[in-house]
Amino acid sequence: MSPKAAEVTASKRAELTPQMLQYAEKFDDRGDIRWLPYLMYFHAIDHRSEVVNTDRLGFRLCHGPSGAASLGGPLPEGPVRLLAGSSTVFGIGATNDAATLPSRLWTRHAPSLPWLNFGARSHNSAQELLLFVLYRHLLPPVEEIVLFSGFNNLGLARLPRSLQGDHGAFFNCIEFFEQMEKLRASHRKPNSVFLRPRARAQAPELEDTEVLELEEQISTAAELTIRHLAIWNVISQSMGARLTYVLQPLATWVRKELPVQERQLFEELDTISNFGQVYGDIAAMDSGRRYSQALEKGCRDLGVRYLDMSPVIAAAVKPDHWLFVDRIHFTDDGYDFVAGLLADSLELS
Repeated sequence: MSPKAAEVTASKRAELTPQMLQYAEKFDDRGDIRWLPYLMYFHAIDHRSEVVNTDRLGFRLCHGPSGAASLGGPLPEGPVRLLAGSSTVFGIGATNDAATLPSRLWTRHAPSLPWLNFGARSHNSAQELLLFVLYRHLLPPVEEIVLFSGFNNLGLARLPRSLQGDHGAFFNCIEFFEQMEKLRASHRKPNSVFLRPRARAQAPELEDTEVLELEEQISTAAELTIRHLAIWNVISQSMGARLTYVLQPLATWVRKELPVQERQLFEELDTISNFGQVYGDIAAMDSGRRYSQALEKGCRDLGVRYLDMSPVIAAAVKPDHWLFVDRIHFTDDGYDFVAGLLADSLELS
């Protein structure tokens, strides 16, 4: 056995969550990113595998009692319910499409209306909103919109000020700005008289590499989230749909003592990624609570129903119940467990 094969064999991630290899192959690799105008990027279209399948637009298939549905595939006549958000809604970690959060809601916990999966890998709140705005015209009548999100905005608020822009940072933004600067430089015209590069009016300013303090990260992320949620609210009201904002859970926002599988997976993941270094202080339970308080106030001011999922899970989960494949995505059992709690908390039938 080669050293690499032995390493894979010994990997707790490969042993406990083999489906993650397929997500990494097609949905983590930046070489396979589908670059899309306005949204920046979205999922591969018409992807087929035993783990994850997407339609002609890149939306993941959602399963219910009457079969599979998606925005770019077979659609129920309506009304429908939407579960929108980022990768947890998309269902990273699930072993198949039927095990995702919207599928479990439609199949078991809130089956009175069909659900559609509006989850998008690595989107911030601006991208989640744009995805909805750009594809709203394809929707049947919508009765309920549940926006299950929040962590990406907080994580991205840790990037330097120079990358935040007017609407917040986004994943892959460093590479984007680098490439745009190269493109801009290639289009700079020479001086028309002397045929030499045009001098800048002034020396370029140094980029602001300052990283926000934790409290400002929390307030910045909350402000952006509520700003975009206000537009969701206007649109949902115009559609006659009820809107709920749910702050997605993080493993370390739910409980301090982890079951053995989560502990083994997180320890292994920390050796191959820099999650602890990048997200350390915002992953603390107290940070999650403060972020939730800011979001709850913003939702209250908008008149939008709000739910923080972490304490709901904490109150119901048993100490040895394995829920997470990493700190933000669930196992099949975890998705089903959370779907049941979500349906109960929002009184969805």
